[in-house]
Amino acid sequence: MNLRSLTLLAAVLLVAACAETPENKGAATGAGTGATTATTVKPGSEQDLVQTVGDRIFFDFDKSDIKPEGQKTLEKQAAWLNKYSSVTVTIAGNCDDRGTREYNLALGERRAAAAKKALVALGVAANRISTISYGKERPSVPGDNEAAWAQNRNAITSVN
Repeated sequence: MNLRSLTLLAAVLLVAACAETPENKGAATGAGTGATTATTVKPGSEQDLVQTVGDRIFFDFDKSDIKPEGQKTLEKQAAWLNKYSSVTVTIAGNCDDRGTREYNLALGERRAAAAKKALVALGVAANRISTISYGKERPSVPGDNEAAWAQNRNAITSVN
């Protein structure tokens, strides 16, 4: 249940991040109050990964090829992982809810493996990265439309 709560929180943060321009990333502000909410983020933590480099990449329908914007995110993740050399991560491959359970588990595994392969090529030790596929079992965003499906076709990197 805790992982489900974290997944829901990540989905909410993702939707909120999509509404921001890249220049607006950073500490949250108390809109209308004039106060700034200072949050201390532990270096090398899950929150640090999410806030400083991003924790997920997205895929096209029925594909496991890394898109250019995904490659940029993976380059940032590799630099972050090389900075925090004791951190290990798990990459979870996910799919939208179309297709069979078995097909989506295999597709999710290909997506996670593609992300791992890219990180290893960028200098991260393979033994620091594990992969798992959730297929269509853990959607990031609920819904049966292209907007939701696009958000659910992803590979999410999380700190172990």
